[in-house]
Amino acid sequence: MEEKLSELQQKIGCTFADVRWLELALRHSSYANEHNLGHEGCNERLEFLGDAVLELVSSEYLYDHYPELPEGQLTKLRASLVCEPTLAYDARQFGLENYLLLGKGEDATGGRKRDSVVSDALEAVIGAIFKDGGFEKARAFILRYVMDDVEHKQLFHDSKTHLQEMIQAVSEEPIRYEITGETGPDHNKKFTAQVWLGARLLGEGSGHSKKAAEQQAAYQAIMRFSPSDFAAEQQN
Repeated sequence: MEEKLSELQQKIGCTFADVRWLELALRHSSYANEHNLGHEGCNERLEFLGDAVLELVSSEYLYDHYPELPEGQLTKLRASLVCEPTLAYDARQFGLENYLLLGKGEDATGGRKRDSVVSDALEAVIGAIFKDGGFEKARAFILRYVMDDVEHKQLFHDSKTHLQEMIQAVSEEPIRYEITGETGPDHNKKFTAQVWLGARLLGEGSGHSKKAAEQQAAYQAIMRFSPSDFAAEQQN
């Protein structure tokens, strides 16, 4: 475990004075239960703390960088950046799921691939950095891994809404989503989806839920086409 902790610190660019904080952040409740560690032996309390630090840092960042947005839009933007799927996406950028300490049952049923498990662990890591190194170190970590590329992450989080708005501006024809595939056991399903405008395939995507697959398909459509492309499609 010592080697893995050292490797993770190098990946995230953060050295702990007391690496036990980082180890605690990686301990899922299922692991703590198997080893009779109690609630103080899992990452849930650190997750609680990290969530509060994350909310403060993200709020300050958006306040400073988006002075044109009113309170309601700032709240919506923050929600898209600190929601479960987006935080899981952030954590997977440095492979956090590979370092989690899970119970045997949780691991066997695909816990490392669950957004809820991975996103909670990321918040726990934030809490661990805060406890070990203080607010500024936690803030630097959040700015590096959570508050980077805000526009892309906002789009990724709610691509279906963005795609709908793009198409409604040029066409009255509704888009439709089709689930085209389903693989894997019940505890670790993978779905594939397509999004269509009339007879035109706009995008394809995959995910561990139907909604995630549809979001990915919509995201691919947005990346591939511009509003003028959709308008041209209607004229043909």
